[in-house]
Amino acid sequence: MLIGICSDTHDHVENIKKAIKLFKEKKPARVVHAGDYCSPFTIPLFDGLPLHGIFGNNDGDKYLLMKKFEEIGAELHGDFYSFEADKLKFAVYHGTHSEITEALETCGNYDVVISGHTHQADVETIGKTISINPGSVNGFDQDAMIAFFDTDTRQVTFAEL
Repeated sequence: MLIGICSDTHDHVENIKKAIKLFKEKKPARVVHAGDYCSPFTIPLFDGLPLHGIFGNNDGDKYLLMKKFEEIGAELHGDFYSFEADKLKFAVYHGTHSEITEALETCGNYDVVISGHTHQADVETIGKTISINPGSVNGFDQDAMIAFFDTDTRQVTFAEL
């Protein structure tokens, strides 16, 4: 199963559209957004994707974000989201507090931990846990990125926008 991963879109409409185009081309079974949409006006752009998201530290109007997710049939899970896919346990946390991210990575309860916040694309294996940061869709002062995780091969690939 292929899972699309993004984070830190920060209202960058042009790059959001590029990310969505890649997601639609690759057809992941699930798209995970690790937070920091910022404004709710960008959420309708994700319509048609199997989107699951969490809040980041820069998400202001949480009520309207939840409403926009609901309008497109997507799921916004609050500050933390866990799920299982192909017998792998996933944790999704924005990464605002590095101590929480590290606890999720080292506790042994999750096979995959997805976070954002740092805007740095990275994949690391910590014990049995694969830690994935897809980087930032916004790009800021580095390349704008998204990631894909293949549950069969347990491989992460990054795609520059």
